[in-house]
Amino acid sequence: MENYTMEGRTYRYYGQEAPLYPFGYGLSYTTFHYRDLVLSPPVLPICANLSVSVVLENTGLRDSEEVVQLYLRWEQSSVPVPRWQLVAFRRVAVLAGRETKLSFQVLAEQRAVWAQDWRLEPGTFTLFAGGQQPGQKTRAPSEVLSARFSVTGTARPLRGC
Repeated sequence: MENYTMEGRTYRYYGQEAPLYPFGYGLSYTTFHYRDLVLSPPVLPICANLSVSVVLENTGLRDSEEVVQLYLRWEQSSVPVPRWQLVAFRRVAVLAGRETKLSFQVLAEQRAVWAQDWRLEPGTFTLFAGGQQPGQKTRAPSEVLSARFSVTGTARPLRGC
């Protein structure tokens, strides 16, 4: 085998074609509402981690669990990257009519790209938070919020941080 690219071979590199059963696919017996997605800081140095918070509210009549998923998208990269990449997820139980605030850390190494070695690059990124992948079409409604952040500095090997 001489072609080691992942394009067309895994859901992360399918392009515009959606997988039949994406990560987090399933039904719930209630409904959830996401709000107040906050990225801190919105502009960070190249080796810094990103703090993320989001509020999840159970707007239905039943206690239930939701798998909160965070995806990262590179807006521009020097090498091919996935459409988006899962960087965190957490199963959360929320009582009917209640809400909870969740906090996550997106580590610098989760933004690294492979270019003969793992490298961090400056640029603009989009972070998605919700109960499914961005753009996913399902029978069970679920929201996906998004926010952008920027990374400043010069490109460097990950091990240089």
